[in-house]
Amino acid sequence: MAENEVIIEGGVPTGTVVGAGAPAAGGGKESRPGASFGRGNRDRRGGQRGRGGPRRGGDERRSEFAQKMIGIRRVARVMAGGRRFNFSAALVLGDKKGRVGVGLGKAADTAQAIEKATRAAKRAMITLNLTKNRSLSRNVEAKYCASRVEIRPSPGRGLVAGSSVRTVLELAGVSDVTAKLLSRSKNPVNNARAAIEALKTLVSSK
Repeated sequence: MAENEVIIEGGVPTGTVVGAGAPAAGGGKESRPGASFGRGNRDRRGGQRGRGGPRRGGDERRSEFAQKMIGIRRVARVMAGGRRFNFSAALVLGDKKGRVGVGLGKAADTAQAIEKATRAAKRAMITLNLTKNRSLSRNVEAKYCASRVEIRPSPGRGLVAGSSVRTVLELAGVSDVTAKLLSRSKNPVNNARAAIEALKTLVSSK
């Protein structure tokens, strides 16, 4: 077959055989394999320059407080058009160095309820006067609603407590104590608040 010969089938040109040194079909420009590829590489390299920028959330510091949920539930309120559902979240917030607080938040979404509870716990946070062994200096007792709790120092025994009272003492950094519920209340929020009321008698005056 001769160079630059056009193959025609049924009166319609179907292809062109391009010989060495002859211009390629489609505008008469010689196609170089590396020309468009190099330009694409430069475009892609230019697009990758933004990857070295600051990452989202890179400047955020990790919170100094640890938190633990002690209760989350869905509550309903009867309105004129029907029932409206919200979420109630209760959590304990502490730094395990003598500061602890209990917060309660309500919202239409669980994330918003937890955020409100966190802010409430920070506002209600107390600072304790602990001994060198991170224990209590004396017996404390308090009552909140139907919950009554007693906390006594017990050297060498570690933390002996149950229910949400243990969560409060753990996040406060208290050890070598024994806590006992003197009531039959099973409400974790009331038990935690009773523990906070008992610990308030040891609050630092700073």
